[in-house]
Amino acid sequence: MLLVDFLKQGTAALEHLYPTSEARSIVLMLCESTIGTKSYTHIVEPGHKIDKKGEKALGEAMERLKLGEPIQYVIGRTEFCGRSFRVTKDTLIPRPETELLVREAIKIADRFRRMRSSYGKSAEPVRILDLCTGSGNIAWSLALSVPGSRVVGVDISEAALEVAKSQDFSSELKSSGALAPTFVSADILDTEQEFGYDSFDLVLSNPPYIMEKEKPLLRRNVLDWEPSQALFVPDEDPMLYYRAVAAWSLRFLTPEGMGLTEMNECLGPETQAVFKDAGYTETDIVKDFYDRNRFIFYAKKASH
Repeated sequence: MLLVDFLKQGTAALEHLYPTSEARSIVLMLCESTIGTKSYTHIVEPGHKIDKKGEKALGEAMERLKLGEPIQYVIGRTEFCGRSFRVTKDTLIPRPETELLVREAIKIADRFRRMRSSYGKSAEPVRILDLCTGSGNIAWSLALSVPGSRVVGVDISEAALEVAKSQDFSSELKSSGALAPTFVSADILDTEQEFGYDSFDLVLSNPPYIMEKEKPLLRRNVLDWEPSQALFVPDEDPMLYYRAVAAWSLRFLTPEGMGLTEMNECLGPETQAVFKDAGYTETDIVKDFYDRNRFIFYAKKASH
């Protein structure tokens, strides 16, 4: 089969689930991952043929895609902050919007690092806590972008923690001198449990925040495939995880420490109130590139 024909057929087969342009992008991603073609191969090589082995692998993958399974689970990977991360059905698929949180967190962490650099070898490392770490995309991104930082990722899902631990950035760790994150099993809703770490400069979190009543708004590829315990909160208590994040932050953030947590765009004032009530004197809602409320910054004192 010609690659150009497979792209046409594959796109048409997914148009019941996605807009045409998105369906085409998914098929192109599948081809790149499965048979090694590029997004432009069909243009520069209109006669490019897919061999029998490739046809079989693509056909099997297409059956999964037609059922609504996300392309990221089918190929087992996704891009986040310029790096390729392993994902499985036990982890949420990292979203582009979360990259905004990571970029802001890197700036804050780098500021801490520069402030301490004058102490030389005796400088305290930047310590970062990532609650609800999932695939470890936030934890790894910070660890690799702020060499020398000590990052701890926490999750209740043992399966998710195995994925987080399995991310392979060994070559980047070696070349940069960065330290791999430590991943710990814990239920963040248990805010008084023993925890083997004492203080952090930065607390990050992308907790469950979608209300059960919002389920009809979700696409099938999210609702039917991504882990529900990482997505949903009860309608009667949508601030459940934010109270927990605030409590962990009160226990473990240093006095000059700062926090960033992703939030439900519909619950900005309510989320802000949780952190204000917890005693944080600075709480700012930060918008994403769609001008939606995306995450909240909190600190005990003015910091910027």
